[in-house]
Amino acid sequence: MPAVNVLEAKTHFSRLLAQVESGQATEIIIARNGKPVARLVPIAAEPAPKPQRAFGMGRHLVPENFDWDAWAKADKEMDAEIERMFYGE
Repeated sequence: MPAVNVLEAKTHFSRLLAQVESGQATEIIIARNGKPVARLVPIAAEPAPKPQRAFGMGRHLVPENFDWDAWAKADKEMDAEIERMFYGE
């Protein structure tokens, strides 16, 4: 683990960054007046975010034998009933 002083790190930052990025150096210690003050290390790859599920997703599936025509008819009848309730016959 190489150590460099602040002036050298400032002057050669791109080169130091390339060393860490390529794996040539696992970390580089940056020192001020011979005392370590910072560490230049690669960032570990973050795992892909887990997909979020919608609340209740997949729990309310329509059966394959569902009668869409009967449902549409019942829906129209219900609409008509609600309309009668609000506006009368």
